Amino acid sequence: MKKLLSFLLALLLLPAAALAADGSSNVYEGYTYDFYGNVKSTPSPFLLEKTITSENLKGISLDSVDDVCTSADGRIFLVDGKQSRVHVLNGDGKMLKTLKTIRDTNNKIVILEDGSQLMFNGCQGAFYHEKQKELYIADTAAQRVVVLDGETYTFKRLITKPANMTGVTEFKPAKVTVDNADRIYIVVQSSYEGIIELNEDGTFSRYFGVNEPQVNLVDFLWKSIATDAQKEKMGKTYAPAFNNVALDGEGFVMAVTSDLSANKPVFRLNFQGKNVIREMGSFNVLGDLKTPDGSNSVFVDIAVKPYGTYAVLDKAYGRVFLYNFDGELLSVFGSKGNLNGEFKIPSAIAWLGDKLVIGDSSLRCAYIMEPSQFGQALLDANEAYYYGRWDEATARFEQVLRLCSNMETAYVGIGKNLLMQEQYKQAMDYFKLGNNREFFSKAYKGYRSEVMRDHFGVIAVIGVALIALVIGSEISYNRKQRRGSK
Repeated sequence: MKKLLSFLLALLLLPAAALAADGSSNVYEGYTYDFYGNVKSTPSPFLLEKTITSENLKGISLDSVDDVCTSADGRIFLVDGKQSRVHVLNGDGKMLKTLKTIRDTNNKIVILEDGSQLMFNGCQGAFYHEKQKELYIADTAAQRVVVLDGETYTFKRLITKPANMTGVTEFKPAKVTVDNADRIYIVVQSSYEGIIELNEDGTFSRYFGVNEPQVNLVDFLWKSIATDAQKEKMGKTYAPAFNNVALDGEGFVMAVTSDLSANKPVFRLNFQGKNVIREMGSFNVLGDLKTPDGSNSVFVDIAVKPYGTYAVLDKAYGRVFLYNFDGELLSVFGSKGNLNGEFKIPSAIAWLGDKLVIGDSSLRCAYIMEPSQFGQALLDANEAYYYGRWDEATARFEQVLRLCSNMETAYVGIGKNLLMQEQYKQAMDYFKLGNNREFFSKAYKGYRSEVMRDHFGVIAVIGVALIALVIGSEISYNRKQRRGSK
């Protein structure tokens, strides 16, 4: 009888643990790091709103979630590479359409030159191009990108391997994104030549943003003195491959790599392909500083807001890291496990307004995560700061501190807003609370100039007096010397 009562009590408590909204449960607890690398608990910035499984797809099997993308009008696109399908859902997770066999504007199946029907074959990635209202599907096994009308899902064109493409990389698109100039960026996994950039017409432009590997000093020295025959027997050092790609609000390409030999796991690439990611927090954008087994975070996807705040997905520990435009860690949430909202093999992440859609290839589902009160305050504060709405940003950061007083980034955020308003003394106080030495120095420089300007008359009089005193002292000394010489 006691065992039965214990079992019933556990069943009653399980939903409470899985659905706690205050960040106290194992599923929804959050954390960040302070200046000294200590873990600091925070409320979870996101909470589970809905789980999308095969049940949402009107009986159609969802065997994997290999990629997720969204549109501005709230649609969700889930890529199932095992079934070679793309599922289209609305923002509530309700099924709208499943894409597999592609039709034209006359509702006829598209027939290729070889006489076969146009069907997805091992697709791995998707991107919705808002400017042209087009849906790009990376049809990996078929070595092509299929472009559909974003409203009717009818066929528009195929992008295959360009005739002018150089290098040894196989054209097997895994992920794709398109910028506002209609340049197409394609990630081919296991390629060490970089991201493939295509022109609007599908012709090859260049390899973009080569990922530099870490070089072992001993191997470097040995290769520098080895003979040609010895070098041929040595293994080559290849540039790590990218895993995923996205665009920020300024048109910069952001990418991640899960290759631990890379110098950086997260990239913000300018037009020249150089990494210009901002890392102005206490630590670089690396993910976890401390893990149970001492291993690093393994990033597989990235999602970026128009105002630069981005979320990166860690496959190793099932966590989502939220950073602002300056590369300051805002909060971390998520875990691996069997509770609703936990992960097995997280595979994809995308913004849906202020919500996040996160796919798991092993659990064969996608989670729609809505921001908590704490998370919404974080997002609103950083958006207001990015667009120069200083008073609003300060109010939002103050709200963050009311919900979590140990958020150093919130103190820094208030300090930044005060700095932009030239309130240097107050900014110094907040930067000190946030342990940000770089911005404290900027505020101190401004405060020093302000003090000099406001007290210039007094300082000038003191300066003139000091100069006169020195000159008078020299004159008196010289007179005494002349008298002594006589």
